[in-house]
Amino acid sequence: MRIVLLGYMASGKSSIGKRMAKSLNISFIDLDDYIIEKENQSIADIFSTKGEIYFRKIEHLYLKEILENEKNFILSLGGGTPCYANNMELIKNSKATSIYLQGNVTTLVERLIKKKAKRPLIASLSDEQIPEFVAKHLFERRAFYELAEMTFKIDQKKKKEVAKEIEATLLLQ
Repeated sequence: MRIVLLGYMASGKSSIGKRMAKSLNISFIDLDDYIIEKENQSIADIFSTKGEIYFRKIEHLYLKEILENEKNFILSLGGGTPCYANNMELIKNSKATSIYLQGNVTTLVERLIKKKAKRPLIASLSDEQIPEFVAKHLFERRAFYELAEMTFKIDQKKKKEVAKEIEATLLLQ
């Protein structure tokens, strides 16, 4: 079983992925953590010292490296990963099942405001600016996210519920 979780910031990719990996007894990989480990530098430092183009290039290379690995895994992508370097095509042509964790603007904004300090992309925004930022980003990214093989709605659901829903669906296939 090889699963790629994608979606916007705060959609629960890492939390749900970790929960599912534990339940299914397979490894969990967070792409950002993988990049941090390989590059020996934080994502924020990579962006500030080497720029976004460099980051997107290595993000693609490490994504490819993980997808070509034969082991079973649950991989959680960064929110922007599907939108660059033909990454969705790479995922679709791999043996992995792609799953979009879809949340509406309200749900995502509520979650993001609670942990704003941990999110460099929105840390400098006021709480009032976040809904517009999220709505604009979602609009830009939706077409990429919707290329996933499956979509699970996360609104008004606990992460545990979403994880169980995904597992039940996958085990029925």
